[in-house]
Amino acid sequence: MKNCLIIFVRNPELGKVKSRLAKGVGKQNALDIYIQLLEHTRDVVAQIECERWVGYSVAVRPNDLWDNSHFTKFKQEGNDLGLRMENAFVKAFGAGHRKVLIVGSDLYDLKPKHIQEALDALDSNELVIGPAQDGGYYLLGMKKLHPLVFRNKNWGTESVFKDTMNDLKSAKIHILEALNDIDYASDLKPYPKFAKYIN
Repeated sequence: MKNCLIIFVRNPELGKVKSRLAKGVGKQNALDIYIQLLEHTRDVVAQIECERWVGYSVAVRPNDLWDNSHFTKFKQEGNDLGLRMENAFVKAFGAGHRKVLIVGSDLYDLKPKHIQEALDALDSNELVIGPAQDGGYYLLGMKKLHPLVFRNKNWGTESVFKDTMNDLKSAKIHILEALNDIDYASDLKPYPKFAKYIN
């Protein structure tokens, strides 16, 4: 298959995920919410015609919510998020994929249309990026490796999207609509599904 969609996930373990969210809702609730976000991401990407890879933060889990028959699994490699993403892109391009997307796993607003739009945009653009409302981004896609994207960024801060765009001034980029990353308890407010955690 020509297109590859990579989902970066954290191993869902108590006290190891969504630390900023946990400060507002507690560690167990943060874990419960993250598992629901993982399930949402899985259900969204399952609707896209492409090869699907899951990159685990700590260790690959064979029998979890990512079905081995539908997802290729690997462990993220690198000392920071940029290096881990770059290595994942290198791996995907090395496997012969023409279009490669990477997406995060903490967006309840993510829909199949965002991923399909990203894949379609790469027909006529070098890169595609989905900005997050907190200043980062939730999706990145390209047809060939652009190493600058992954270097010298303050990952997890509000400058990541702006700094990435500055690195790519000369490239043709398609920008998706901005979506809400769920990082803090306040980010849960728009969603009735999560109301019980904040009331």
